[in-house]
Amino acid sequence: MSVIVPGRPRRVPVRHRVPAAVALAVALVAGRLPLRHRIRLVRCVRALPYAAPARLEQLHAAVLAVRPTWWPGRIACLETSLAMVIAAALTGRRARWVLGARFLPHAAHAWAEVPGAAVGRDEQGAADRPWLPVLTV
Repeated sequence: MSVIVPGRPRRVPVRHRVPAAVALAVALVAGRLPLRHRIRLVRCVRALPYAAPARLEQLHAAVLAVRPTWWPGRIACLETSLAMVIAAALTGRRARWVLGARFLPHAAHAWAEVPGAAVGRDEQGAADRPWLPVLTV
């Protein structure tokens, strides 16, 4: 499986920013809900076909581009990955929402993936400490 990690920031077209902004707003509101409700939200799009890896990478870049700097709360990997999955659903596609962990040092992380590619799973300098999926929705 290939891992797609965004490089330097690039300009994101408006057609990608709009669903990303709506999805990020929904993800931030859903972030206040218990995890079981967020899982139920993601499971609602099971019937959609998977997004292409390039499309998921574009949505990831768009979600990162629309993150407000003034937001007083947390916008980290959990919220970003949920926003990617919701943005894919808003465009008629789906992606898997993956929550994972690794050991030494202990850490948790969330990313989105489609068959053949994972987006948002940073592996920089951690070949000996891979992320292990704990929950895939």
